Formats: sequence, C-alpha cells, structure tokens
Amino acid sequence: MNPFSSGTRLRDMIRSIRSCKTAAEERGVVRKECAAIRASINENDQDYRHRNLAKLMFIHMLGYPTYFGQMECLKLIASPGFPEKRIGYLGLMLLLDERQEVLMLVTNSLKQDLNHINQYIVGLALCALGNICSAEMARDLAPEVERLLQFRDPNIRKKAALCSIRIIKKVPDLAENFINPAAALLREKHHGVLITGVQLCTDLCKISTEALEHIRKATFLLS
Repeated sequence: MNPFSSGTRLRDMIRSIRSCKTAAEERGVVRKECAAIRASINENDQDYRHRNLAKLMFIHMLGYPTYFGQMECLKLIASPGFPEKRIGYLGLMLLLDERQEVLMLVTNSLKQDLNHINQYIVGLALCALGNICSAEMARDLAPEVERLLQFRDPNIRKKAALCSIRIIKKVPDLAENFINPAAALLREKHHGVLITGVQLCTDLCKISTEALEHIRKATFLLS
C-alpha cells in the first residue's frame, strides 16, 4: 500500500510526521498526504471519507491549510450513522467558523438532527451550533433549541442552555423567547443543568429588562 494513500490510518500518518527531523521534511509528508486526500475527495471515496477528515483535523492543528476538506464535513454530517456524524461535526467545529459562507449549507442538516430520535445525535448538533452559530443560523434554529430546553434528558437540556447563550448573544432580539424556559431551569435538580440555567438567566438579564423582572420574580418564589 502506498504510505500516503487514502487508506493509511491516522496513527500511521501521525507517526510519519513525528518522525520528521526537519520542518521541510514535515512539509513534504503533509503535502503528499494532502494530495492523496484531495484525490480521494475528487473520486468521492465514501469508505475513507471519515478517515480523511480525521487526518485533515490533525493537519489543521499543525497549522497547514485544510479548506479543501470543508465540504467533506457537510457530507459526513448528512450521513445517517452516528460515527460519521460525530467526525463530521467535530470537523465542522474545528475547520470552519461562523464567517465561512459554506456554513449556511449545514443549517438544514442541523435542523434535522436537532429533531432526531437519537438523543446523542441531538447532542452533537447542539454542541456544533453552540460553537459556530452565526446570526442567520440563530434565527433559523432558535425554535428547536428553545424546545430542547424542556427535553427529558438532562444532558440535552444542559447543552441546549449553553447553545441558547450563544443564540441570544448573536441575536439579542430573540432573548424574549428564552425567558420562560430559562426561568424554569432554576428549579432543576441536576447540577449541570442548574449551573448552565443560571448562566443563561444571567445573560438574559444583561440583555433584557423584561427578563430581569421575570427572573427576579421567579427567584423570589424559589426562596
């Protein structure tokens, strides 16, 4: 097997890079690996897509350009399986930020995953949205996040609260939609949800006087 083929395992690539004795040698290894990944992308090689993206994330952390792999993140996120989605969302959070125009293409996949029957996939979508959410995405997906603040699983409620914090910071006009759900989190028994709920309420109070009055009354009733 070609040591720089798309079938090379991630740990083998890392071992090759770490064995380099000079910066020029490292650049040569990365250049060959990127060429193999580009060829695999052009061939639409689905079997190695997740492995290619894992390699690109490592290459990105070394400081090399990996913009050519951005669309691979979106393809993996659109996959039905959890392992593929997990790599896709991790790549999305690492390789892209809210300034990338390609990010708007993932909004529909995020909306579907926020309504998924698998709570672990819902959690992946919330983590991604909480990290890279733009103002446009916040407006489109705020209703889904607001609904998840009342989800049965506490880990999802916690992630939804953290995601809500980013949404109201990006679009303060949406703050009024989160006042009642945020105040309800103050009655939580789960410490993780309670802590994130307190932070959400704090940020809401900074943005909205209506939220400040409502949450002040809610905390008075709890005392």
